[in-house]
Amino acid sequence: MSRTKGFLLAMIIAMAAAAGLAFLLYKNELGHRRDAASRGSLVANLDIGPVEYADSGAGIPLLSIHGAGGGFDQGLANADLVGEGFRIIAPSRFGYLRTPAPQDCSPAAQADAHAALLSTLNVSKAVVVGISAGARSAVELTLRHPDKVSALILIVPALYLPTSPVSIDVSRGNKFAFWAVNAGGDFAWWAAEKIAPSMLIRFLGVRPALVEAAPRAEQNRVRSIVESVEPLSLRFPGINIDSTPELHKPPLEEITAPTIIISARDDLFNTLPAAEFAAGKIPGAKLVVYDTGGHLLVGQVKEVRKAARTFLASAGLIPSFDSPRQ
Repeated sequence: MSRTKGFLLAMIIAMAAAAGLAFLLYKNELGHRRDAASRGSLVANLDIGPVEYADSGAGIPLLSIHGAGGGFDQGLANADLVGEGFRIIAPSRFGYLRTPAPQDCSPAAQADAHAALLSTLNVSKAVVVGISAGARSAVELTLRHPDKVSALILIVPALYLPTSPVSIDVSRGNKFAFWAVNAGGDFAWWAAEKIAPSMLIRFLGVRPALVEAAPRAEQNRVRSIVESVEPLSLRFPGINIDSTPELHKPPLEEITAPTIIISARDDLFNTLPAAEFAAGKIPGAKLVVYDTGGHLLVGQVKEVRKAARTFLASAGLIPSFDSPRQ
């Protein structure tokens, strides 16, 4: 065998070994994530169908409604934006994890499912937190079941706007991420985490440079959010539902619950115009806008928590002397 052929054979063997090692690592990590996504939740059999949820902590009931790519696990994590002292009820919305997608997947139908879940858990009223696409059913819940909502907190809301709709830019990297999502590609998402995490960070609505300049703890938080999308295949039906633009104009002026809306000017999903529109329609709504942070509000977690708790204190739902956890 010539030296060139020997070198090529060695290269092929090395590449095959590397590919095999990568695949084993992928299978191992995906197995751990599937296991994590299968623990810590229950399933309520409602009239509309089964709804997965987590019920954690003690205190004032707080319904944490996750955004696109989420599930009950992200709902639990998102509740950190409001701080401690709550009984967190975190459902998996239609098409996420163990909550199947019914024939009617509209925000109104999802809101009815939220209300039914609260009733099943004997929760008469809750603080409702809706993040990103989760803001749609949070708003509908407040309109359709006002007796269930003590206060409404909308964070980077993907709501209706007649102009400048909430969307994501179609860059080359985002086209790949769109492909991975549309294919339900667990391996593609996992490989991008390892090879091009900045592409996924941008796909989630944040400028990668903002994350790179953030403290290590904040970088870890963003990384955990990126990783929490896996198993992508178990969240794909819900992502598909959420990908439809919100074209329904809800009667926001009929909302009576105390409301705060939070967004960032550099959110790559362009939620600020929708947040401003909603704040202008909802009577007495408070609007909080950060100059930076992107869709994941990078570097603003403490400020968001402070704003949310100050708002809840002003609504008489938590003590005004309550000090937010740092």
